[in-house]
Amino acid sequence: MLSRVFAALAVLLATFIYRSGRVTKHGILTLPALPPSYYVNGDVETHCSLIQESSHTLNYCEDMTFWDHLDVNGTVASRFVIAGCDPNRKAWNTVMGPLHNADPRGYLWLVDTQDNSLQRIELEGYPEGHDFHPLGLEVTPSQDGAPSTLYIVNHAREKTVIEHFVISPDAPTQALWQRTLSSPWFVSPNALAITNETSFYVSNDHLMTRRLPFPLAPILPLVESIAGLPLSWLAHVTVNPDGTITHELAALGVAFSNGVAISPDGTTLALSSTTLGQIYFYDRNTTTNALKYRETVNVPFFSDNIMFDEHGALIATGHPHFPSLVAVAANKTDARAPSWSVSLTPLAKDTHFAKSAHAVDRKYDLRAPLSASEVVSASEGWELETLFQSDGSVFGTSTTALRDVRTGALYMIGLYEEGLMVCRP
Repeated sequence: MLSRVFAALAVLLATFIYRSGRVTKHGILTLPALPPSYYVNGDVETHCSLIQESSHTLNYCEDMTFWDHLDVNGTVASRFVIAGCDPNRKAWNTVMGPLHNADPRGYLWLVDTQDNSLQRIELEGYPEGHDFHPLGLEVTPSQDGAPSTLYIVNHAREKTVIEHFVISPDAPTQALWQRTLSSPWFVSPNALAITNETSFYVSNDHLMTRRLPFPLAPILPLVESIAGLPLSWLAHVTVNPDGTITHELAALGVAFSNGVAISPDGTTLALSSTTLGQIYFYDRNTTTNALKYRETVNVPFFSDNIMFDEHGALIATGHPHFPSLVAVAANKTDARAPSWSVSLTPLAKDTHFAKSAHAVDRKYDLRAPLSASEVVSASEGWELETLFQSDGSVFGTSTTALRDVRTGALYMIGLYEEGLMVCRP
């Protein structure tokens, strides 16, 4: 009997090492030798700036998205950034903990990419007494001045829900609340990718959450995270005219599903698996929204949010050292957590090193102070390049980066960082 138990444990241990050995070694047991700061297009001191707000409410931002204003021909006439921030995150974080106090609520901010001007977005018609703790968010483009649809994951006091707003170029600092979307399937919503004004994909990062009663929480969510258990999922949600929703499972068996993004042509969906440091790519049926798994790409950090730029490159951002992130969240003295953001550019199939025989030992990302090739092997189908690195002393706890291909500008926020960083070539 004991021999069978030990055999089973050996199999489980071997499976864990095979699936999580790389991220455990480089992201938990080893503090990566990252520089104070590195920006791919120039010196950080002269090319990067920090947008801050005097009352410190542009802090602890988890997600942001471009809000494009298109002209009558569908061309981008102006571009803004909408960021969701929660200065209270160290007291209320349903993913990492703690769950001490859900007051006060978070904020939405609007940044003009032309001049970096900053304005707060007010939540018009929002129910009094309803919590607002923004996580994932996405907005549809405005077509020739028409209003846009904005969805935001809200980690509220009682349960996690998704808020539905409308925002218009005529009044860009007012998000008009429409409804709160709730479902038993919304166990742990995290990130969103809109498919049209009335539907979106949403990742659920855990099956076992911090909302479970003690002692189940925090033990079970921590076990699910550290062991990389494939218990989370991606769903597609349709909002019906009467406000009810239709929920369909899109991808199962993911360890800590997090950021989600759809390619510019709509045919590819990318999904971040945080605890495995991987990005899953799926072929997407643009008519039915059904997904078919295609490939996995390793990244050199615990991947958080992701976005596709207009050229089809995926921008992935995350946490290179998990214990440092936990220390910052816990307010440890002098704690700081590093940042890392990369681009993944599709390789042509006839590229000579896009074959497994050449890809395994290929060195790449050689301009970065700490090359990603020191952490993960080269991908057969994607070229990885570091866009930004920091040991946390200049900018830490990176969660999201956006790249504007029109100007080359890179925008970055951090889970426990103050302000929004902008780097320009």
